[in-house]
Amino acid sequence: MEPTDQIPYESFKEEWLKDILEGNPSTVDKGNRFARKLLIQWLNFDDNETDVIFCDGCGDGGIDAVYLDRMDDSEDNANSGNRWYLVQSKYGSAFYGTDTLLIEGQKVIETLDGKRLKLSSLASEIVERLQNFNKNASSSDKLQLVFATVDPLTEAEERALKDIRSMGRERLGDFFETGAVSVQTIYKRVLENVEKNNKLKLSFSADLVQSGSDLLVGSVKLINLYGFLKAYTLKTGDIDLIYSKNVRRFLGAGRKVNQGIATTLNTNPENFGLYNNGITIVVEKFECLASDKYELVDPYIVNGCQTTRSIWDVLNKKLDTGATGTNPELENWKECLSRGIVVVKIVKVGTHGEKVLTDTTRFTNSQNAVGQKDFISLEADFRRWAEQMSAKYNVYLEIQRGGWDSQRYLQKHSPNTKQFAEYANAFDLLKVYGSGWLCEPGLAYGKNPPFAPGGSIFKRIVESQQFTVDDLYATFLLYKLAAQIGFGRGASKATRGQTKHLFYFVFNELLKECLLQAKLPITTDSLTASILKVFAPGKEEAKTSLCETALNVVDDYLTQEKEDSLFKEPEFKGDMNAFLKSEKLGKSRDFSPKLDYLINIQKSVMRKSYQGSPAIREIVIQALS
Repeated sequence: MEPTDQIPYESFKEEWLKDILEGNPSTVDKGNRFARKLLIQWLNFDDNETDVIFCDGCGDGGIDAVYLDRMDDSEDNANSGNRWYLVQSKYGSAFYGTDTLLIEGQKVIETLDGKRLKLSSLASEIVERLQNFNKNASSSDKLQLVFATVDPLTEAEERALKDIRSMGRERLGDFFETGAVSVQTIYKRVLENVEKNNKLKLSFSADLVQSGSDLLVGSVKLINLYGFLKAYTLKTGDIDLIYSKNVRRFLGAGRKVNQGIATTLNTNPENFGLYNNGITIVVEKFECLASDKYELVDPYIVNGCQTTRSIWDVLNKKLDTGATGTNPELENWKECLSRGIVVVKIVKVGTHGEKVLTDTTRFTNSQNAVGQKDFISLEADFRRWAEQMSAKYNVYLEIQRGGWDSQRYLQKHSPNTKQFAEYANAFDLLKVYGSGWLCEPGLAYGKNPPFAPGGSIFKRIVESQQFTVDDLYATFLLYKLAAQIGFGRGASKATRGQTKHLFYFVFNELLKECLLQAKLPITTDSLTASILKVFAPGKEEAKTSLCETALNVVDDYLTQEKEDSLFKEPEFKGDMNAFLKSEKLGKSRDFSPKLDYLINIQKSVMRKSYQGSPAIREIVIQALS
């Protein structure tokens, strides 16, 4: 099941790294960019994630970046904990094998253990936070040191990584883990559509009965399921590929593990089938080889990620140790394990069974709401809009994360592939629409679930029957403008670090003033039509005027010394991040009267002409006519 039949790894890597090298960055910036892109694609978080902190540089204590992966309250996963990722970014010549791993790993452990005192102020704050986390961590919480490299680790380097884990657990506790991620990790998860003659075929031993021609139902022993997962990993090199069918191009490895499942596996594996809902596997086809033995072609687990990853993790630690001796306690556990089963359903979808696969994936899945955003790729509307964005606007609409990296390679190496100069992620555009069109800047900044398939805002957008590809393109234009301004981490002005969604909101609020004066309806449709006109070639003055006016509001609102700043709002409690993520932001005058006042002040400014030049409002109205 080698994806190299489609895109060679070295070619994919070259294309993937272009973003890292663009603009002749410094060595520190290269490492920073590399870590950020790899983390975004590996762990599947948003580019504006506020829990990602980069602290690389002098006095970083061996920690280049940290990211807190929080348990989502909406998950049906009450026993899961939070996980800190401590990232060592080793781009290019910064990585020179096992020595790098051992030296840098020991440095991080000593930093966390309080043995390295010469730290930068930012690193000191982070280390203090991590040490407090360690003191109060539950058995479900984890702290994982991850080495981010261009190419995967060698066997010798993997052994060094295990040595670091042992050292960390001895010094810090059992919650300490290690891991590695590389461009090849992403590469393996990006590619699909393998040629038929390379289909993966695996043996599956289970007690199953056939229901119709496309369904097997029954149970599989825990030990046999582990054997199946082990065989899959040996053939593909990445167990997480088994979760990637048509839903994601990749799935973040090392996600939260259900501790309740792990506890049952460790203490009462013989009762596992009683406590677990089971798993669903989709295959291209299956064949019965014997009474309890089947051959599965291209298997993918579409329900049961928590279950199977827990089984893999627990059994791998206990059974794949390399020890040749015997242990009475372990032997007793193995005997109990031999009686444990998992309920399993195997669905044959065929080579073109897209609808069956889509429905099976959607209806059997109960993953957390943050992960639900990846199911955009299953939505027929978004597949249609992706085609329309291509045909009408020549923009590549990415509905599966990682799709753009593959597209760029194909454009470069396949002359028949359509050439795109621009792309946008569909989920990002939904956030823009929510902020600017639906007046939900706080919700868009603070939460993902409402904008994912099944979420309240997603339903409001898609089920309205009015949302079209023109709306997507209008949001893309506004998104591109914000990118040119440079919101987010590293913004030229501190006031623009966390205010991208607020900018979308304010921009459209000012545009509404122009629509009102022009006696045009103020609806989502009219906002879209107006933005398409304002952003059209030859209308730069209108776009620039609106943009600068909106930035005046944002900058004044985030400047602490200003009389009408966010920090003087009656509901401000000292946490700017929490305030900007409030669902009341911009919707309630009682909650944010200062913001409302600043917007109205700029509306007034837009009505006035200066030194004979036309008023901003008139310039915009002229662009709309």
